[in-house]
This record gives sequence, structure tokens and C-alpha cells, in this order.
Amino acid sequence: MKYYNSIIETVGNTPLVKLNKITKDIPGTFLVKVEYFNPGNSIKDRIGIKMVEDAEKDGSLKPGGTIIECTSGNTGMGLALAAAVKGYKCVFTTTDKQSKEKVDILRALGAEVIVCPTNAPNEDPRNYHQVAHRLSHEIPNSVFINQYDNLSNREAHYKTTGPEIWEQTDHKITHYVTTIGTGGTVTGTSMYLKEQNPAIRTLGVDAYGSILKKYKETGEIDMTQAYSYLVEGIGQDIIPGNFDFDYIDYIEQVTDKDSALMCRRLAKEEGIFCGYSAGAVIQGILQMKDQFTKDSVVVIILHDHGSRYIAKIYNDDWMRDRGFLKDVIVTAQMLVDRKKISELVAASPTETLVDAFARMKQMNLTQIPVMENEVCVGSITEHGILQLLMDNPNHRDNEVGKVMGKPFPVVTLQATAADIAKLINKDNTAVLVKTNLGSWSIITEFDLIEAMA
Repeated sequence: MKYYNSIIETVGNTPLVKLNKITKDIPGTFLVKVEYFNPGNSIKDRIGIKMVEDAEKDGSLKPGGTIIECTSGNTGMGLALAAAVKGYKCVFTTTDKQSKEKVDILRALGAEVIVCPTNAPNEDPRNYHQVAHRLSHEIPNSVFINQYDNLSNREAHYKTTGPEIWEQTDHKITHYVTTIGTGGTVTGTSMYLKEQNPAIRTLGVDAYGSILKKYKETGEIDMTQAYSYLVEGIGQDIIPGNFDFDYIDYIEQVTDKDSALMCRRLAKEEGIFCGYSAGAVIQGILQMKDQFTKDSVVVIILHDHGSRYIAKIYNDDWMRDRGFLKDVIVTAQMLVDRKKISELVAASPTETLVDAFARMKQMNLTQIPVMENEVCVGSITEHGILQLLMDNPNHRDNEVGKVMGKPFPVVTLQATAADIAKLINKDNTAVLVKTNLGSWSIITEFDLIEAMA
């Protein structure tokens, strides 16, 4: 039999997957390390187990103890998995910008979760760092894990993430790219990779509103750079102890909007359903495209799974409320552009009704205009033909001009779907529009439904 002794033994050895569409116009090979294959669906499973086991070894975490941590959610998940297996309690502090899904998952694993205000500065007693630190002194037999300054964080990546990438790329990696937050993922992995090949470039992706980029470039902690942003799990308004900026070659900043929209592109174009920071790091790749050549082998960390952001970046209402997603106004031009039939199928007033219907049947159409000298003079529809034949079967041999219905209304290419919908009813089943090429096109009720469904 082949099995694992506990869920925590399944952490690591996540796959590399090649991007095929989003980066197709950038030279190089782009490989994403999909960390949601970890049991807790994020890269933080690696550090959660490592920090717990190291706390056990140094005696700070004792049997029956309580693990306390400030977390954006994913580190809490890794810690909660380890705690469930090993028999510890968990108390986590987080901020109110984190997704509800993350909080619900932590509570489902038995953790107590305290939500603190995002905009509370680091020195504010309501800040989630400060609350966790205070609780560690108030709760007996507890340990504050402190992923930000706990060097077991970056050691976990030095011992697992770095070696996995080195072997998975057959030692060919040229660039390592990740979002940066606590400093553990970027520093620990980079330390290992640069030991193997110092020429490997490490690129960090940061959020606008974080102080990390300017600190890397100037050594200055500039709090005027710090402001609230929406991307979860990246950026800082402090400099965590896990950072060693000597192992980071360059930092690129991205916006909340670009990151959110890129998440949706990853899902739709690559079939990779990831969290907010994944959109940030891929957006960073696009912004740094000039740093790569055809020989580049770029490994990109995708930290977590999209299921934790269903109510946010994958929710149209949330995206619209923040101005990230605009409702597309459907116009006649758009409807014409998407139609598969390029030439208008029309009847002549002098042909017989049966001949016109035969053409409708052949083209699988339910209505066509009657055109004379490039002017719509009438229309025939399936329903109208049925009524004529029910009234008198001999109508089949009549000229169309003698039995046709009223002409379809004509709209401009700028007419909106709402404008067109007002003209379509049980007595009028379509409208006509003249294209930029001077030809006529028809827009039916079905065309409207297809475009908006």
C-alpha cells in the first residue's frame, strides 16, 4: 500500500506549468509553479509546518499549546493544518480587507479568528500585528509564530521551494519571479537558486501602496509611500526580518485593477484558477517584458487558489463597485461584427413566395427583408408565411411584393442593444443596419439574446 501518514506529508513538490497564451508575445519560456496543489491550497503550507516544527524543537511550542499568528489567511491555513494534525489550538488575527472565504476556512479548521481594521497603522493597538503580539502575552502556554521575522519562514523555501525549482528546470532557470510580502518566499528561494547559479535574476512584484520597492532602491523607509490597497498577501508598511534585499535584483509595482483583471485572464486563457497575488505577479511579468530574451527560462510563483476570492475578484458586482469592470455597451456595430453571415439574404418583390421560403430554409433563417434597388420595401417571416398559407395555400405562388409584411426598421451602427430591443416585438422581428462598407446587415432578436447571454 502507498499512503501518507498525515495530510502535512503531502506539502510540496508542486508542478511547473507552461504559460501558452498570456506570455506568447514575450520572448522566453514562462513556467508557473502552481502552489495551490498543496493541501491547504497555498505556498504558505510550506512555512506553516516548518515554523511549527521548529517551535516544537526549540521548546517555545509545548504540548496542548496555542499558536498565535497575524495572517492574511494563507499562513494561517498552513499553521491550522499542522495544528490539527499535531493537536494545538490556533488564534489568528487578520485584516478586514481579506476575503470572507479565508476567514471561514480558518474557522472551519478550528481556529479562532479576530478581524482587525486594515487601515490601523503598525503602532496602533488595533493593528493585527499588535493584537497578535498582545494575545501571546495574555494567553497561557501560547507562542507568537510571527512569520514576518521568524527566519524559519525563509528557511522553508531555502530547503524546499528552491531545490524543487532547480531540479524541475533541469538547472536551466534564468529568472525567478514572485510577489513579495513577508520576504520568506522571495529571499529563501533566491538564496538557494543563487547559490547554484549566481547569474539567476530574482524579480519581485510589489503593490502600489507598499514601501518595499522604494526601500530596496534607496534604503529609506518612506511612509508617504504607504496607503491602503486591495491585493491580498503582498506588500508591506514595515520591513520584515525575513527580507534580505541583496537577493532581490529588481522590484516592479502593479495596481489593484490590473492584478484583478489578470486573474480573470489566467482563468479564461490558461485554465489556471488562482488568487489575487497570481494576477499581480503575471501583470508584473508583462510590465517587465523587456528583461527577458528568447533563452530566458522564467519560473513564477502562483501562491494560492481562486476559490478564496470568489466574492471578490471573481464577483462581477465587487469588480464593478471598484471600477475594475465596466459593463460593455452592446451596439449594432458589435452585433454585425460577430455575425457569421457576411452578406444579407433578401427576397425580391417579383419572386414567388415559395422560392423565397426555399432560400430561407436553405440558410436556416426565420425572416428576411424584401429589397428593391437597395431599399427595404417589405419583409417576410416564417410566422407570416404560415398565416398566408393557412388562409389560402395558393399564396405560395404569389409574388412576394403582393403578400409581404411591412419593412424592417433601419438603425445606425451606433444604436445600442436597448435601442434595438425597443424596435423588436411580435409584429416586427428584426432591424436593418448599413455597414461601413455600404452593405446591409440584419439584426434579429436571436442576435440580441446571443450577444447578451
